[in-house]
This record gives sequence, structure tokens and C-alpha cells, in this order.
Amino acid sequence: MARGFDAAMRLMRSRDPQQQEDGFAQLRLHAAEHVAELIEQFERERQDQGLRRWLLELIAESGSPAALPVLVAQLDSADESLRGSATAGLTRLGTPEARSSIWRARANGTIT
Repeated sequence: MARGFDAAMRLMRSRDPQQQEDGFAQLRLHAAEHVAELIEQFERERQDQGLRRWLLELIAESGSPAALPVLVAQLDSADESLRGSATAGLTRLGTPEARSSIWRARANGTIT
């Protein structure tokens, strides 16, 4: 699905809202298989906040332990949507590290 990943990313970057949705739906089905690529795209994306939100949502849904560092980092984001996706992803992971990260963020008041 390497070609499929690239094609889905092109759709998500399209100006056509339906193509964006189609790309997101394609990646949602295979997020766990492409968590490294999703993280790379998330970290590179600086201009399109909507795309960053979708990428983090996909990373969070992957359930991959490889997502832990990026999810923890987003608990401090100024963007409430990114914090929410990070919290959901860490909850989904359910590891001791994920749970303690959520606890610390709640104790610090960065999430509720």
C-alpha cells in the first residue's frame, strides 16, 4: 500500500473537500500499517492545520506504540483538537506510559 499511501495523501492535500474525505477514509483503514509515514507527514506539515488534525487523528487511531512520543508531545499543543486526538490516542494505547502522560497533563491543567 506504499503507492496507496502516497495516493491517499495526495487526495488529502487536494482542494476538493470530497477528495480530502476520500483520502482520509482510505488511510483510516490502514493507519496501523502506516504509522511511521503518518508521523513523518504530521511532523512535516506546517501550513495546513486541518490536515495536521486529520493526520494526528489517524496516528491516534493506529493504536501503535510508535505513536506514543508524538501523542505525548501534542498534549501540550495550543490546538484543543490536537490535544483531544492525543488524549484519545493515548487512552487507546492504554500502556502505563500513556496513562501516566494523561495523568500528568490533567494534573498540569493542559487537558481536562
